[in-house]
Order: sequence, then structure tokens, then C-alpha cells
Amino acid sequence: MLLTLTLTCPAPELGSPDYPASDLGYLLYKHPDRVHQASLPFGQARVFFPEVSDERATAALLLDVDPVALSRQVKAEQSAPLEPYVNDRPYASGHFLAAALLDTFSTAMSGRSKERQALADLPLPLSVEIPCLAARGPADLVERLFAPLGYQIVATPIALDPLYPEWGERPYLSLKLSATLKLSEVLAHLYILLPVLDGSRKPYFLDETEVDKLLRRGAGWLGTHPERELIVRRYLQLRSLIEQAGERLGIPAAPPRSQVHEERLERVAELLRKSSAARVLDLGCGEGKLLGRLLPNAQFRQLTGLDVSARSLEFARRQLKLDERPELEQRLTLLHGSLTYRDARLHGYDAAALVEVIEHLDPSRLDTLSANVFGDAQPRTVIVTTPNREYNAIFAHADSLHPNLRHADHRFEWTRAEFEAWARAASAQYGYAVRFEGVGEEHPDFGALTQVGVFERLTPQISRPSKDEPAHV
Repeated sequence: MLLTLTLTCPAPELGSPDYPASDLGYLLYKHPDRVHQASLPFGQARVFFPEVSDERATAALLLDVDPVALSRQVKAEQSAPLEPYVNDRPYASGHFLAAALLDTFSTAMSGRSKERQALADLPLPLSVEIPCLAARGPADLVERLFAPLGYQIVATPIALDPLYPEWGERPYLSLKLSATLKLSEVLAHLYILLPVLDGSRKPYFLDETEVDKLLRRGAGWLGTHPERELIVRRYLQLRSLIEQAGERLGIPAAPPRSQVHEERLERVAELLRKSSAARVLDLGCGEGKLLGRLLPNAQFRQLTGLDVSARSLEFARRQLKLDERPELEQRLTLLHGSLTYRDARLHGYDAAALVEVIEHLDPSRLDTLSANVFGDAQPRTVIVTTPNREYNAIFAHADSLHPNLRHADHRFEWTRAEFEAWARAASAQYGYAVRFEGVGEEHPDFGALTQVGVFERLTPQISRPSKDEPAHV
């Protein structure tokens, strides 16, 4: 990945014209005639000057991320086997480029210059170019982050594959920023906002020092930025750290979502108990939190969790202590599989729960899910929970990076009317009745935070597709 930083000769009204653009080397503590190398935990950084003159000077930061070396830092339980090798981290600028900026230009970022302090204190005509940048969020995300800081922006989306334009463009783009600012300000903006644009999980352990980094590099601009809440959330990622930074910046605390999550799981467990089900499927079981609630109840003689993520299943296995409690093998099974395929292993269960699952699928796959769950597996009771999009209007800290969505991985979120329309259509097609309720505090206009559909089969089991049709076994 590559970043170039260009200084043009200051205009007289901005400062003394006696400073040539070639003094950029003094500001960056890098001699323009040399290639400067630095070994980082995730690869090699090189700084060189492809262009140097009195009128214009450009410094280039070339970062070579080694995915094999990177994979050795990732514990096996933290990722799927191929995840450390197959990803965009060596190519799309984000967290790693920000870390390389701090490592290679730390003194310049602090605003100090032994030889040219007067120049370091001046606003200078600077431009930054990043040929490939990860920008996960709405199309105006770059504008919302950089325009309030005084930048002129040219952002060009990059197609995922020019031969297949239908695959889309985002989340990658080519970016050029131009502004008249101190060099230290530009570097600090990039250091904070590149990870915010990236939007993916930070590739290292997060602790309280992240709050200090954010507030130190954000001094003088973050507290008044119109998107400061978004920046804090995306940069810090962990709720405890977000609250610490919010308190220091005067940002109101977000309402506790963990409480609603626990309330949701408890309500689903209660509905399953009332259904008298003995054999229960947790479809999209994730880390096994619902299964953990059901295990102590002897009513549930057979519990099966299914998830598409092998990593989540391994985590669930550890959380439920299956290796330490061999007696659970008769009652609890974890299966790797997808709800977008028929699966004979899911036949014969009394009830199934899909807790915050459907919104993670593309809408075009929901008919397949309905056919596989209601038409093929055919449990007597099906419980589905999903976010209520209407409630987002009053949810103070809803992630504005994803308009009307609460999570980056949600493909959609439904209003109550949309959810009820889907549920009624599915129940009518496959012989179920459905009733609706909510979980969480009720708003008089927008309803509850989470909406719940409880499906009960009315008709005898429908004949399943013939054995000649493909199914996952």
C-alpha cells in the first residue's frame, strides 16, 4: 500500500517564501536523497522522495505487509484457518498504514522540527494521495470525515473487478486530499481517520492506551468535529473505551445494548420452555449463548447449534466446556452449516430459534431460508428475532456509518410492517400461524428495539423434496 505527501512552495500570504518545498525532508526528519526503511511487526515500511525541487516535493510511504508473518501473530482461536492469509490487509490502506505513519513520522506528527520549527508551525499547502483505501461505510463517509477539517477531496471508487462491474465498487477507493494545514495536523488526521474509514476490527489488542492515543492525536479538532461520536466509536470499537473517551469529550453515554441482548435471549428461552419442546435447534448459534441458557433445563433433551462460522463454533465449544464435560455429548451437538442449503441433519426437531440471524443474509436468500427452515426442517415452533428499524430513529448512538442499520454486517433491517409481511407470507406458504411481540423498552411511536415472530405449525408436515434433489448431509 502507498501514501504520498506533497508540499508545494508556500505562497507569500501563508508564510515566508524563503522556505523551499524541499524542506519537507526537514519536517519529516527524512533525507530526500536516501531510502529510509523500518521493520514493523506486520511488514516493512519504506520512505523515499520521488520528487524534490524548490517548488514541489513529494515523500512516499510504501508499506509492504507480509500476510504470512501477520498470520503467525493471530492465534488459531481468533480466526478461521485461512483468514490471516486471504484478506485485503496487504493492499487496502487502513489500520496498518496508520500505524506505519506513526512509526515513521512520529516526530513530525508531534509538530516538532529541529531545523525548521518555524515552518512546522505554519499552515502549508499539502496534498495526500492514497491509491487504494478501505472505506467501509456510506458513499459520503470520506466527505463527512475530512471536509469539516478543511480538505478538498477527490474520491474515486475502485471496482472490485473491472471484468465484473456487477460486483460493485465499495469499500475501496482512490483518495486525494488537499488542504492548507500544519503538517502535524494532516498526519494526525490521517492517523485517526484511516482506521475510522477502514471500519474493520483492529488487528491488535485494545486497552485504555487507545483512548489516550485518540485524545492526544485528536487534540484541537476532535472535540468540535461534527462526526466526533462516529469517530470515537469506530476508532475505539470497545464499549468500555468508547464510554471513557465520551466522558472526557463530553459525549453522552450510549444506552446499554448488552442489557437488551440478555433480555432478548431470556425471552427466547422462555418461549422455548413454554412450547414444551424437547429437541431444539439454535440456527445461527454464534458463540452458544442461547444454548448455554437452555442447557441447565432438563426439559431440553436434545440441543443442536448450527452456524456458518467455524470460528464461532469453536468459541462456543470452549464457552460451553464441551471438552471438559463429555456427558453433554448426548444432549448437545454443534454443526457447521448454512441455512441457505437444505440440511437433513435438521429434521425431527420440536422447535428452532433464529436470534438476530435473518438480517445477516442478503434479502434475495430469504426465500431459500424460509424453504429450508419452514418447508424442509419443519419444526413445530420457530422463533425469529430481528432488529426493529423504526426504533433506530430514537437510538441515540445508532451507527450512522450504516444508515438505518445497527451493525456493519447487517444486509437489511425491517420495520414492523415489513417483518410482519415477510412472516405472514412465509407462514401462509408453509402452514404456520405467527404472532408478534417485542423485546426491550417500548416507544409509543416506534415500538420495541427488537421484534419477535413466533411461528406455530398448523398443518401436518408437508412432503419434503425428493431425495434426488441436492441436500446438505
